[in-house]
Amino acid sequence: MKLLFLHRRPSLTSYFLTFSFIIFVAVLYTEDFSCILRQPFLHPQGLKHPTLQQQHDHEVAAFAVGESEKGCDIFDGEWVYDEKSRPLYAEEECPYIHPQLTCQAYGRPDNGYQHWRWKPHGCSLPMFNASLMMEALRGKRMMFVGDSLNRGQFASMVCLLHRIIPESAKSMESNYTYQVFKAKDYNASIEFYWAPFLVESNSDTLDGPKGNGTVVRVSSIYKHAQHWKGVDILVFNSYLWWMSHAKTKILRGSFQDDTKEITEMENEEAYSLALRRMVKWVEKNVDPHKTRVFFTSMSPTHRRSKEWGGEEDGNCYNQTAPIEDPSYWGPGSSKSMMRVLKNVFSTSRVPITLLNITQLSEYRRDAHTQIYKKQWAPIPPEKLANPESYADCVHWCLPGLHDTWNELLYAKLFFP
Repeated sequence: MKLLFLHRRPSLTSYFLTFSFIIFVAVLYTEDFSCILRQPFLHPQGLKHPTLQQQHDHEVAAFAVGESEKGCDIFDGEWVYDEKSRPLYAEEECPYIHPQLTCQAYGRPDNGYQHWRWKPHGCSLPMFNASLMMEALRGKRMMFVGDSLNRGQFASMVCLLHRIIPESAKSMESNYTYQVFKAKDYNASIEFYWAPFLVESNSDTLDGPKGNGTVVRVSSIYKHAQHWKGVDILVFNSYLWWMSHAKTKILRGSFQDDTKEITEMENEEAYSLALRRMVKWVEKNVDPHKTRVFFTSMSPTHRRSKEWGGEEDGNCYNQTAPIEDPSYWGPGSSKSMMRVLKNVFSTSRVPITLLNITQLSEYRRDAHTQIYKKQWAPIPPEKLANPESYADCVHWCLPGLHDTWNELLYAKLFFP
């Protein structure tokens, strides 16, 4: 017996059912389809997320007035001695510099560190324009969040801008953890907020750590972040405090608990957790069409001159010129911590522009405050006889290197 398969034309009912099914699926997955259609064609190596200094090609970054030169990496270059255009201001003309950074006032005999200008290879930095910067800040807030190195960058920015503001129209409110410079005519403020770990720690107050030493709550950021809301330009930094010990002490629970559970964690792991907490806050609270977020990379130290071919027991003391070896990378800058920055920020859904100041600052062994700053306690005679023993090879004189960091910030803000 043969079975006959009859080929019939599909009925109108079949067409209708098929069409209805397609419509149902399209409605069900409309959001997914629309997302796919909005995506650019994928590179064979995978889609690159628009973080760090990268932006979506079809978007204009907030505050941008132009574009950077194609193929120009402003963080790759050399230091050029320039007595004509440097420094950008005089130390004595800016009353807002912390006494920890006023090197000339505390007897530094040379001033060559003030005259070095950063020149990127194959291109140039846009000239810092205080009027343009203040107009961009009209009705807005700019905040530096982090440790004393970020406070130096904050002071530098204020020094670069305050001269165009009448004396009667500017003010500075200051305490250890929070400083606010206000420009009345612009309804603008430039602020510094002390948070050396970004997340909560027992180093958040003037009292400093006690008992167990420095302890960090890597899961707690709201205590600080509530003060960052509504800020239009955020400039974060956090590094040096993470490296103060071989491992980071982590608090499980609250500092108010009578019994505290403290464990230890590798610095890189703890750093990553804190940065991820910061990124989550940025994603939830920042509108990238109105606000710009920056992160200043690690600031190097120069505590051992033998690392650049100097004396066995020396450091930054008496150094008066930059390191000339373009490949120099000192032991004070952790490449593993730098990789943590890259890995964490690559996941952010909101662009975070990395100000990669580490390599260019590595060369500046000459720019530290050395012994020429306010000393908060008397120096014992045996140390006075050996200046290297108390030289500060962490912080930087102003005017000086911090001003270059702000020139780079200026470039990335207006010409991303």
